[in-house]
Amino acid sequence: MRLDRPGPDQLGFDQLAAGLAPSAAAAEPVVLADRPTGTVIRVGDAVAKAHPETADVEALAARVATAAHPALAGILLPPLPPATVARLADGRAATLWPYGTPVDPDDVPWEAVGTLLARLHATDLGPLGPLPPAGWPARAAEALARLRATETDPAHAPARSAVERILCAPPPPFPAPGAAVLCHGDFHLGQLVSHPAGSGSWRLIDVDELGLGDPAWDLARPAAWFAAGLLPPADWHRLLGAYRAAAPGWGGADPWALLDGPARVMTAQAAARALVRAAESGRSPSDEDEALLISCLRIVALP
Repeated sequence: MRLDRPGPDQLGFDQLAAGLAPSAAAAEPVVLADRPTGTVIRVGDAVAKAHPETADVEALAARVATAAHPALAGILLPPLPPATVARLADGRAATLWPYGTPVDPDDVPWEAVGTLLARLHATDLGPLGPLPPAGWPARAAEALARLRATETDPAHAPARSAVERILCAPPPPFPAPGAAVLCHGDFHLGQLVSHPAGSGSWRLIDVDELGLGDPAWDLARPAAWFAAGLLPPADWHRLLGAYRAAAPGWGGADPWALLDGPARVMTAQAAARALVRAAESGRSPSDEDEALLISCLRIVALP
């Protein structure tokens, strides 16, 4: 979708991108995403993101600075210099990034995913500045709050009850108190790009939830897909095998003992969002959403 109307946001993005990316001056802005979590616009080889009005600018600045740090070279896509948080005309915080080619969902380099996450988690925190907690717990709480504020189809009452029960349970205990590592905080396949564009050199993007936490949570979403039957076992083992090869000893003999709790929460978080989407759109949940809802019913039935 292209921007076809003038406005302060468009002008703000144009000015930001044109000042930092040589290709941006003559390029037409193209909307890549426009969601409550942010508006993302590509201008030439630059990508500008307007963050939500509720964004913690101080925490965002720390995350952007971390992405620019040499310690994260080859792991996170670095911001365009000077790696700062700017302000749009409407007051929202904005950041600028180079454009990367999104991963093909039919040809995911699962080994690269596992290796990148392991390298991220092994980052030496010493040279980095202070960082906030990774975003997983807050995102789960937000999903529960949105579900509770939404009137969903009565036919989904059992699944909704299961989702709420999972999300209201005490969070899984951190396996090693005080052993927090650098985590992405919101890993999914949309957070993987090839950079330089199309080179096959993979990077993680979107640092909005980057921070300190339990590495199991970065693996929890694909683990949830696997448990719900949405990720083929061969692909899951490609990812997990590459992760464990790059992080020897992680998880011991049974890594699922660490993944089970976070994966349950991630399943319920995704299912909560599916119920909200269905209610807001007036449509039935997709087949993938139904698989997540069924998975939640199975989880609460477990001893």
